Amino acid sequence: MNQISPLRIFLLDDHPYSRIASADLLRLNNYQIIEGETTKGFSCGQVVEQVEKVDPDLVLMDVNLAHQNGIELCQAIKHSPVGQYIPIILTNAMDDPQCRLRSRASGADAYLLKPLERVELLNQVDLLIQKKKLAESVAQIEQVLFRLAAVIEERYAVGEASITCSQLIEGFGEFIGLEQGQIDDLVFAARLHDLGLIQVPDEIMLKQGPLNSTELDCVRDHVHVAATIFEPLAGRRAVGEIMRYHHERWDGSGYPDALRGKEIPLLAQVFQIIDIFTALTSNRRYKEAVNTAQALEILQGEARRGWRNPEMVEKFVNFINKNSIEESLAQKLN
Repeated sequence: MNQISPLRIFLLDDHPYSRIASADLLRLNNYQIIEGETTKGFSCGQVVEQVEKVDPDLVLMDVNLAHQNGIELCQAIKHSPVGQYIPIILTNAMDDPQCRLRSRASGADAYLLKPLERVELLNQVDLLIQKKKLAESVAQIEQVLFRLAAVIEERYAVGEASITCSQLIEGFGEFIGLEQGQIDDLVFAARLHDLGLIQVPDEIMLKQGPLNSTELDCVRDHVHVAATIFEPLAGRRAVGEIMRYHHERWDGSGYPDALRGKEIPLLAQVFQIIDIFTALTSNRRYKEAVNTAQALEILQGEARRGWRNPEMVEKFVNFINKNSIEESLAQKLN
């Protein structure tokens, strides 16, 4: 019978009595303690390498290390490829409000005062480790969804697009001043927005010519399916919103809820324009791609008909014209 490996705590504390006390408290809950080195001559990068090598379940670190600034070290760990997912508790012998604020800004997950109180410490450690494991489980689920979405895309795509939806989102998002978190949500949605099409039969998706009312209802239902997948993921609610509303129209004639104008969430407005442009300039098994100029003309035509936010379409046209995207697409399509 396989034994479960003990959870690992990486401990950084230059004060012998404090370090021993912390280790003893943690061992009461069967945590494995790995003590890090911060001796003179050790760079911040070397300490980060120690953390990455151990890959602990949590880091417990004193703010006032003899040869390192604990807050700067916390920030360095959080910016490393492995460390960004590891919870960090910073400790301090003094109740310094400014230090507490700087600790939070550095990415620390908790800030505790010394001497550490057993119940408070163990509760925080347990809570943060459980949060980490939940995040890891969600990440695994997301990877499965990414692969499933890629399979769906492969069913209908012909060749690879020279400019992907994600690349356009990154550039256009910066162009109109979106925050990085909003851009990240849009990129995430770009990878998964067609996930709901898994329930649409190929004979409908690949049909040449117009769809009847029953077939249209089947296709339109994909937005409900995709949005429902993300309802339990609290951190991805904005993604579910993009998926649900990116087929709404500015004049209220879209679906699923016939939203009008600014009732349509901003990110859904942005996404639908990029999604349409990408679809128009990409080959599909049921249609051929058009060139950049034709795609922009179609988007502007939809804005004149009242289907798209005219200001957003105009910004997108300006973005395309000010970048080399048109040339890249032209080389691919011509």
